[in-house]
Amino acid sequence: MASPENRAAASGGYAEAAWALTLRRLGAAARQGASAFLRRFDGGYAPATSASVVAPAVAIADLTVAYQRAAALDGVSADFPPGSMTAIVGPNGAGKSTLLKAIAGILRPRAGSILLEGGGPGDIAYLPQSDEVDRGFPVSVGDFVALGCWRQYGAFRAAPAAVAGKVRQALDAVGLGAADDTAIAALSVGQFRRALFARLMLQQGGVLLLDEPFAAIDASTTQALLQLVKGWHDEGRTIVAVLHDLDQVARDFPRTLLLSRRVIADGPTLDVLRVENLARAGFDTAAVAAT
Repeated sequence: MASPENRAAASGGYAEAAWALTLRRLGAAARQGASAFLRRFDGGYAPATSASVVAPAVAIADLTVAYQRAAALDGVSADFPPGSMTAIVGPNGAGKSTLLKAIAGILRPRAGSILLEGGGPGDIAYLPQSDEVDRGFPVSVGDFVALGCWRQYGAFRAAPAAVAGKVRQALDAVGLGAADDTAIAALSVGQFRRALFARLMLQQGGVLLLDEPFAAIDASTTQALLQLVKGWHDEGRTIVAVLHDLDQVARDFPRTLLLSRRVIADGPTLDVLRVENLARAGFDTAAVAAT
């Protein structure tokens, strides 16, 4: 199992930031404690500090990530060129989410390297799975989205007016313009996924890591969010998304990385999604053919 630190980080560094904001008026001792707590999760959620959307390349070499003694990824090597749009696919337990978390800095590799060529940690923006976020946390949709750039103004200060304007624009872009003051706990699954996308927009990363961005949402919401992703790709950002719908992958993603703890195939999507490759990865190819 992941360590408590990794499990907390996976739930989203923004949740810890929101918690810290509630301590703003509780005195110096509480503020000091919150600052120490936040520093523990400072690895994977730094927003971009540059307005540029020139995407860096991501190069992964011989990457091994393990939970205790069990290797979730074993000797994975892959490249994500600048401005590329890549789907990561594989059966359950293949290490897809683990790979994203390693790139984001949430999980520490046991061996190997991850290089961000032409950028820094602030150029990576990460969208977690919905169930990794504690939706019971008492925060409004607007404040939740604002936490996408909280490091630009600090954990113990109110967001400046410029951030408030960006929040409104992001909420309008995802169709949540009237939900600013709504608690995130009151959102439907699809609405919460839209809020996650709005928060991602404020990070302005050149590399966008999306973990199952369209899971458990209806077709109309999927199409609306997919158009956002395609728009970011058109701007030159590098998109890396964990996906399960192979039809969607074949239709919308030019490149695919097929994982089963190791790289099974990597390259143009239609070449990667051959039946023989899917069988080697452990897919039930009869079930895939029937869908």
